[in-house]
Amino acid sequence: MFKNSMKKLLRQFKSTFIEDSMYKLFMRGILNTLVITFFGIIIGFFIGTVVALIITMDITNKKYKIFKKICKFYILITRGTPLVVQLLITYYIILSNFNNSLFIAILCLGVNSGAYMTEIIRSGILSIEIGQIEAGKSLGLSTIMISKKIIMPQALKNILPAFGNEIIALLKETSIVGYITVMDITRAGNLVRAKTNQPFFSLIFTAIVYLLIVVIITKLLKILEKKITINS
Repeated sequence: MFKNSMKKLLRQFKSTFIEDSMYKLFMRGILNTLVITFFGIIIGFFIGTVVALIITMDITNKKYKIFKKICKFYILITRGTPLVVQLLITYYIILSNFNNSLFIAILCLGVNSGAYMTEIIRSGILSIEIGQIEAGKSLGLSTIMISKKIIMPQALKNILPAFGNEIIALLKETSIVGYITVMDITRAGNLVRAKTNQPFFSLIFTAIVYLLIVVIITKLLKILEKKITINS
């Protein structure tokens, strides 16, 4: 009985990974998942930083007030609609004539992440004592210099744990990009499962890959947090 079970598992393993070079689908899926996560979080961090600074700045100029309203509207729309719907709208409507689905996935997830990064960075900015900002103003520093020299270095240190959570959330959100035919790890697992009719190894392997990436990201962030704490 045990031998028969082992033989069955071995056959399933071979059909899932070895036969027809199925492992290549998984490798491609893992690579695309990492690429989308990496570039998506860079785009999200850039958008989040810019939008957070605009929202938190005390600016009386009417032109800047318009930018502030646009930023708040962007956050409302992005956080108020499902990511998968945003992805489909971007793919089928906004960029329907653009053939690179991987780029669309990176852009859409990055823009979505930017709305959440805005709130994370904004909380980091608000955690800084107002006296430090006033001191910068008294020294004649411009708003940009105050943001660069005083606000952002301290804000980044304060938001690191939340930033790590956003990276992990974005990683797991990449599982929806298969809706626009991008070969991520989830889509690879589903294709292998459909071709082989063997769900066990394909689904378990998919879950293990996500788990391993999350563990690695968590450990790297802890190392970075320790270094920042030591140097501060």
